[in-house]
Amino acid sequence: MMSGSELAPTWDLDAIYPGFNSESYKNAKIEATALAAEVLDFLKSTTSLKSGEDCRAWLVKTLALLDRLGSRMETLSAYTYARFSTATGDQATITELNAVEELALPAKKAEVLFRNALAARRDSLGPLLASDPELAPFAFYLSEELLFQSRQMTPDLEDLAEDLGRSGADAWSRLQDAVSSKASALWDRDLRTIKTVAELRNLAGDPDRAIREKAYKLELGVWKSMEIPLAAALNGVKGTTIALNGRRGWEGSLEKSIAQARITRAALDALIEAMEASLPLWRRYLKVKARALDLPSLAFYDLFAPVQVKDLAPRRFSWQETGSFIEEKLSSFDPAMGAFAARAFSDGWIDARPREGKTGGAYCTDFPDAKTARVFCNYDGSFSSVSTVAHELGHAWHHECVKEKPYALTRYPMTLAETASIFAETIVSEAALAAADPRERLYLVEAHLQDGCQIIVDILSRFYFEKAVFEARKSGELGPEQLCSLMLEAQERTYGEGLDPEKRHPYMWAVKGHYYMPSLSFYNFPYAFGQLFGLGLYASYEAEGRAFAPRYRKLLADTGSASAVDITAGAGFDIESVDFWKGSMGLFRRQIKEFESQAV
Repeated sequence: MMSGSELAPTWDLDAIYPGFNSESYKNAKIEATALAAEVLDFLKSTTSLKSGEDCRAWLVKTLALLDRLGSRMETLSAYTYARFSTATGDQATITELNAVEELALPAKKAEVLFRNALAARRDSLGPLLASDPELAPFAFYLSEELLFQSRQMTPDLEDLAEDLGRSGADAWSRLQDAVSSKASALWDRDLRTIKTVAELRNLAGDPDRAIREKAYKLELGVWKSMEIPLAAALNGVKGTTIALNGRRGWEGSLEKSIAQARITRAALDALIEAMEASLPLWRRYLKVKARALDLPSLAFYDLFAPVQVKDLAPRRFSWQETGSFIEEKLSSFDPAMGAFAARAFSDGWIDARPREGKTGGAYCTDFPDAKTARVFCNYDGSFSSVSTVAHELGHAWHHECVKEKPYALTRYPMTLAETASIFAETIVSEAALAAADPRERLYLVEAHLQDGCQIIVDILSRFYFEKAVFEARKSGELGPEQLCSLMLEAQERTYGEGLDPEKRHPYMWAVKGHYYMPSLSFYNFPYAFGQLFGLGLYASYEAEGRAFAPRYRKLLADTGSASAVDITAGAGFDIESVDFWKGSMGLFRRQIKEFESQAV
C-alpha cells in the first residue's frame, strides 16, 4: 500500500476562477478596478463631516462599498497566491500576482481615507451604535479602525508606502518564497536523485537516524549556499517595517502585533511568562526522548524522530485513510464539522503533494466571493501530517462559520484563528489516543508532545529571535553570521540542555517564511496562544460533550466582532492571568509523565 505523498492530491481552484485566462477572472479584475474607483470617489467627497449630514446613511453606504471591495480583493489576492505557492517558478503566475498587488493599491488607499472619514465622525458614532441594532454589531470593528487611524501617516504617504512595498518589502518576501521553494540538494549521487528542501525537512520524521542526519546536513548546506540573498531579504523586510512603524507612531513592531492580535500587553506577558515557566518540563521531555532513542542527547534532527517500540513500526497513513480518519473524528464532535471535512477531501479542496516549485509548510486560505476555502500542506503519510491536515481544516471550518457575515465581521486575528485549528487538531489526536492500543498509544502521545514542543519551545525561540533581530536591525543590516548567531542564542534560551548545542539549527531564520511578512511581524506567539486556548476549549468539550458543538460554532462566528480578550472571557477564561496559561499546560504535563513512564 502506498502511504506517503505519492497519492496525495493537488487542489482544484476552478470553483474560484478556472484560470488566469478565464472570463470570470478577467471580469473580477475589471469589476475590482471599477469598484475601487467608486469607493475612492465616494470617500474623497465625504472625508470631512458636513453640516446636517446623515451619519447613519453615510456609514451604511460606506460599509456596503467596503464589504464588496474587500471581498473581491481578498479573493483575487488569495487566488493568485494559491497559484504562486504551488508554482513559484511560473512567470505567468508571478505576473498575475504583481498585477493583483497593483490592483489592490486603491483599496489600501480607500482604507486610509475611510479611517480618516470615520475619525471625523467619531462624536456621532457612540450614540448611533448604541441605538441602532443594524449597526451595533460593527462597534468593535469601527473602534479598531479608529485605533489604526491614530497610527497611520497622511493618505499620500500611505499610498506611497503601499506602492513602494510592491517592489520593496513584498518583493523581498517573494524572494524568500521563490528561493526556498526551488532549493534542492543531490540526495543520491549514483541515482542522481534530487530532493527539495521541503522533502529534506520531511525526512526529519524518518525512523533511520542516518537518513535524518543526512537530510539535516544537506539542508544546512542548501541554506548556507543561499544565505546572502536570504539575509538581504530579511534585512529588507525588517528595515522597512521598522521605518514605517516609526513613521506611523507605533512604539515598536511588537506593539502593532499586539493590536493586530486583538489582545493586550498584559495577556501577551502572561502567555510568555507561562511558556518560560514550562521550559524545564519540556527539557525533561527531550531528555526522556533521548534516552528512549538510546542517545546521549538529541540533535535538532531528532526532534521529530519516532520513538521505537519493539516489533511495531510507526503507522503510516494513506491519503484515503487520512480522509476517513479525520472525517470520523471530527464527526464525533460535530456531525456538521465532519461532513464539512468530507467535502474538503472529496471536492478537491486540499493540495497535499510535495513537489518542486511548491513552497514548504502548510496554510489555509479563504475566498470570500466564492464562500469557500482551500488547504495547502506537504503530506508525507505520518501521523504528524494527519494532524497538520486536521489543523488546516480547523481553519477552513472557522471560515465556514463566519462566511455569511458581512466581510468586515469575518476578519479575525491570528490568535483566534490558531485557536480554531488547534481545537480541530486536538479532537483528532485525542480521539486517536483513546482508540489506540497501549503500544501504539506511545507513538501518538509522543507525536502530540512533538507538536507541543514546537508550539511552546520553538515558538518561544522564534519570538526571542525576532525581538533580537528588530533591536539589532535598528543599528544597521545584519549579516548571515549574525542572524545565525541570534538564532542559536534563542535556541539556547529555550531548548537549553534539551538539545545538543553542537547540533542545533542556525538557519531557521531562512526556513520560516513568517519572518519575511511585511504586514505582520511576530507571527509566532499567536500559535502558542491558539494552542493553549484551544486546549482550554477542549477541556470544556470534555465536560459538556456534544452540547459544546453549537456553542463552539457561535464562538467562531463571533471572532470577527470582538477582541480576543472579550471572546475568551465569554468562554470563561481570563487570558491576562498567568495561572490560566499555566493551567492549559495540564494536558502536556500529564502526557510527559505518561511518556516518561512508558518510554524508558
